[in-house]
Amino acid sequence: MTTITLDLPPEIYQRLLAEARQRGAPVEAVAATLLTEQLASVHLSERDRATAVLREAGLLTELSPEEKERAARSTLTLEEVRAILDRAGGKPLSEVILEMRGPKE
Repeated sequence: MTTITLDLPPEIYQRLLAEARQRGAPVEAVAATLLTEQLASVHLSERDRATAVLREAGLLTELSPEEKERAARSTLTLEEVRAILDRAGGKPLSEVILEMRGPKE
């Protein structure tokens, strides 16, 4: 392992210190983790970076084994799904969502 010395502005160090306290880890370990994560994300595609951000925010999760199995067993095509939804009638989901949001203020 290589050791480096960093000169950080006081406000950045304070943010790093706060993050270390929140994680219950030494400042050095948190700095190393943050640098590693940042440098690893440089080589990711835009899609992979977006996926990582959504996952970190708790907005994206992996399918459970049961869900993966159900998806693997599915034999419906996109056209068949569209036909089923067309027969069901009603408003498109996008319209339902817009109505639920209410008027813009």
